Amino acid sequence: MAIEKIVVVDDELMIRKALETQLRNKRYSVASTGDLKGARKILSRDSFDLVFLDLRLPDGEGTDLLEEIMAKADGPMVVMMTGYGSVESAVSCMQMGAFDYVVKPFSFEQIEVVVDKVASFDKMRRVTKYYVEQSDSQSSDIVGESEPVEQLKTLVNKVAKTEASVLITGENGTGKELVARELYRNSMLAKEPYIRVNCAAVTETLMESEFFGHEKGSFTGATERREGRFELADGGTLLLDEISEIAPGLQAKLLRVLQEKEFERVGGNKTIQVKVRVLATTNRDLIKEVEKGNFREDLYYRLNVFPIAVPPLRDRGDDIMLLANTFLDRHVRRHGIDKIKFSKSCEQAIKIHSWPGNVRELENAVERAVILAEPGKAIEADLLGLGHLGNSRTPSSKSMKEKLSTESGAEESMEEVEKRHIMKVLTICEGNRTHAAEKLGLNVRTLRNKIKQYELEI
Repeated sequence: MAIEKIVVVDDELMIRKALETQLRNKRYSVASTGDLKGARKILSRDSFDLVFLDLRLPDGEGTDLLEEIMAKADGPMVVMMTGYGSVESAVSCMQMGAFDYVVKPFSFEQIEVVVDKVASFDKMRRVTKYYVEQSDSQSSDIVGESEPVEQLKTLVNKVAKTEASVLITGENGTGKELVARELYRNSMLAKEPYIRVNCAAVTETLMESEFFGHEKGSFTGATERREGRFELADGGTLLLDEISEIAPGLQAKLLRVLQEKEFERVGGNKTIQVKVRVLATTNRDLIKEVEKGNFREDLYYRLNVFPIAVPPLRDRGDDIMLLANTFLDRHVRRHGIDKIKFSKSCEQAIKIHSWPGNVRELENAVERAVILAEPGKAIEADLLGLGHLGNSRTPSSKSMKEKLSTESGAEESMEEVEKRHIMKVLTICEGNRTHAAEKLGLNVRTLRNKIKQYELEI
């Protein structure tokens, strides 16, 4: 995310041309003018990263333009220039929003230092803005002591310190993104940017812009130049969540970035180079997608340098209650509710339930139960939607398991269980996909794909 476009505003022709030439020699795109009128015209027709602005100009004070630029949310950074340097004027300009202040005559080495400082600060500002918009209050620790989770933790610790690409696979709701965050937190890049893009949540038409950014005017609605996720992640880590949702046409461009470490913004012709560690997640069998022609084989092998499979909740034994109690404590604190616990029959129901939505389904159920719970009373199974499993008069856990197996079909595959569960929720929601997706802990696009996959009739 380097500085690319610079404006030089100075009424002294020799200084203006010298600075313009030296900046162009460093491969910057430069526009220059000798007055405020020309500067406003230049700034109105394109987006710029940096403005070198003289304090005194023939048609007014440079501070007038500084104020106008600072009033814009995404305006360029401004460095003031003057031959009449004083502490007072420097402090005044900085208070108005100028990034820095240089006094004439200056060497080009000074200008290079200033441009580098601007580039570093601008990157930090844009990445910080992204973090604020994408903040997640949940802890990123992997909770669990079962053998599958211990094996998972071992793999994460081994690969985290490397720069290898990692493909994280697993069913919906198992915690693939959490594993990705653990890889980042324990990596050598933990102090660098960590940027995530949900491939399932971005429309096909906007996916390229989301990845690679776009230039102003490159398509309808592109009113400003915008950096893509690869630029934001430069020097750090990029998570491609639900990578299988990327359209075939974009897969070739993604492969090029992974191989060559370079790309062009939409509507641009400048090649941008980046160094990014890529993590990817998917809930699909990508080998089958390759066989169907939906996913490029070469892209699969580029991503699958180190595969990690996240176990489903049903395979994690005693972790189920450990997670349930962790979520209970978390949401009791979050919602300001007095400490409560699960009843014995509720704990039994939690252990018996198959949790087709995995950890996400469990957390959603616990949070809902916390909100609905009566003060001073233990949480019963019906508050988690498990009333049919939580009857304390049931003779034993063995007989409950037998009853559950008889009702739901012990011989069913997980695909059949998932298909039946999705159909049930869709029926309850009267075919409303948005509401059903929320209940299932899926995004609407993934639910749409599931409906198509299972050929469900609504």
